[in-house]
Amino acid sequence: MGQEPKPEPEIKDFVIKEYGATFPLFWKIDVNGPNTHDVYKFLRQNSSLYNAKDGTSKEIPWNFGKFLVNPQGQVVDFFPPDKNPEVMVPQITQMLGKQ
Repeated sequence: MGQEPKPEPEIKDFVIKEYGATFPLFWKIDVNGPNTHDVYKFLRQNSSLYNAKDGTSKEIPWNFGKFLVNPQGQVVDFFPPDKNPEVMVPQITQMLGKQ
């Protein structure tokens, strides 16, 4: 949908300046639509976004949707953009065996 028309270096500068991002960033890829990157196809098809009845996946609703993946590479949960990442802490703690 052309939501981020800027080139990658400008995007990176923006998220560093505006949000203090210090983590590695993906290059610009499609997460929805006909050109969805394989990583996001996998994540969507193995999360609550997948509808097993008709074999389709809902689109990731806007930026900052979060997938929680365990050490075995299985999708454990999906959190929509409006969920604070802190809600994932109990599940992460449990997966790491630090209860």
